[in-house]
Amino acid sequence: MPWNVTAISPSANRNLDMYSLFRPLLFKLDPETAHHLTLQIIHLGAYQPLNLFLRAIYTAPEKPVKAFGLHFHNPIGLAAGYDKDGLAWRGLATLGFGHIEVGTVTPRPQPGNPKPRVFRLVEDRAVINRMGFPGLGADVVARRLRFHTLSRLSNGNKRQVIVGVNLGKNKDTPLENAANDYITLMRQFMPLADYLVINVSSPNTVGLRRLQGREMLEGLLGAISKERENMATGRRGYTPILVKLAPDLSGEELDDALEVIERTGMDGVIATNTTLGREGLRSKQREETGGLSGEPLRVRSEAVLRSVVKKLDGRLPVVSVGGIMSPEDAQRRLDAGAALVQVYTGLVYAGPGLVKQIVQKL
Repeated sequence: MPWNVTAISPSANRNLDMYSLFRPLLFKLDPETAHHLTLQIIHLGAYQPLNLFLRAIYTAPEKPVKAFGLHFHNPIGLAAGYDKDGLAWRGLATLGFGHIEVGTVTPRPQPGNPKPRVFRLVEDRAVINRMGFPGLGADVVARRLRFHTLSRLSNGNKRQVIVGVNLGKNKDTPLENAANDYITLMRQFMPLADYLVINVSSPNTVGLRRLQGREMLEGLLGAISKERENMATGRRGYTPILVKLAPDLSGEELDDALEVIERTGMDGVIATNTTLGREGLRSKQREETGGLSGEPLRVRSEAVLRSVVKKLDGRLPVVSVGGIMSPEDAQRRLDAGAALVQVYTGLVYAGPGLVKQIVQKL
């Protein structure tokens, strides 16, 4: 287990021991089956008395952060991909997160890529996935997020947890029409989400990463920026929009993408998505196609973060994700200039106590 137990309180130790008991059982299941099972259990955390129980165990101390106009209780968030359909965000909010990113959401339901499509690389503390944006579609997710809007309004616009929505195009939407999918999703989720993310960096939808190229990205973000102006003029408010980039861009490609992101008035960058790289892996499953996450992504993701922070020079906030498996990993990202960090695969190997442990050490 990747824990520095000498620095953990006795109560936290009990939580870690509890997950260490469950993890071998979960790892006997197919990864996607195990994920759906844990998601269903966490979904129950939205309801009493489990809600109070989880909050008593996992509530993290306040370490407030302000980024892209929003106030976060702490800088640790859940990356997109864990709760694709917004089923469990209320239960996930009990685990100490400062923000939760739902999705990736597509306008219409789609099954994603054929199974098997998720693989644990235990020796490498990593995961390969080629999910391909499976989901129930925007209407279902929007219905599940309306509670967030209602609770926010009833509390005088005070947010218990920041909820973002990660947006993607449907697989069968041609690249030249991709802006239509993103704009459709914007119109639906701007009133419901605290921020939106334009996902053009998943490696598991054919051609999607081409949207990171200068010309296509300029067309896409230009259309999104214009639509946001029209919506703001119509008094629907202003919602921050971030762009999520891949870790596999060349230096020139990264420069081009950041220039377009700034010029089109986007509010921040998320670095990075999963990688197609396979350097140094030991697992027999290393040749499976798809995006790699977890420990092997750490060095690459940190390098991209430092490059993005340097190039932006404080003009836009950066959210760091990829290979954050411990409090030390998270602290390095914040020290390198990240405004926020997100975890996902770290939870698979370390358990839900990871969030509180990170926040306590900041």
